[in-house]
Amino acid sequence: MTEEKTRLLFQRRPAPVMADHRPLYKICQFLLILRMASRSGKSSLPRMHLFNWAFKRSDRSARIINAAKSKELRVTAWGFDPALAIALKYGIAEGLVRTVSTGYELTDRGIALADAVVKDKDVFGSEKAILISIGKDITEGMVEAVAKDWEVI
Repeated sequence: MTEEKTRLLFQRRPAPVMADHRPLYKICQFLLILRMASRSGKSSLPRMHLFNWAFKRSDRSARIINAAKSKELRVTAWGFDPALAIALKYGIAEGLVRTVSTGYELTDRGIALADAVVKDKDVFGSEKAILISIGKDITEGMVEAVAKDWEVI
C-alpha cells in the first residue's frame, strides 16, 4: 500500500466585516452622540457606551428615549463595546476628538465631520432620529447615578 503525499493549500480570502464593527461607522456614531446629544460636545465613556448600546435594538432606544423624557434612567447596566473603544482611539489619532478629564470632547475637525454626517439625509437615519428624540436630556448625573451602584468583581 502506497501513501500519496498530499498538500493542503490555504488561500486567504477577504472576510466581510459587519458594519457595526467598522471603525469609520463607530467613529461617525460617537461623533453624532457628541454633537447631537451632549452638552458642549463632551461626554464620559460610560455615557457614550449607553448610547451605543441603545443604538443596537429598538427596545433599548425606546428605554433611553423614555428616560430622557422622564429625567430618570431606569437601566441597571448596559454593554461596553470594544469596537467603540477602538473607534475612539482612531478618532483621537485623527484629531476628531480629544480626551478631557471627564471623558471625550469634539475638536473643530470632529465638529466639521459630525455636521457633514448630520446634513447627509442618507446616512445614520435611525441613530439621528434616536438622538433627536433624546436631545441632551440624558445627563452625566443620570449615568453616574446608575454606575455608582456597579461593583467591580
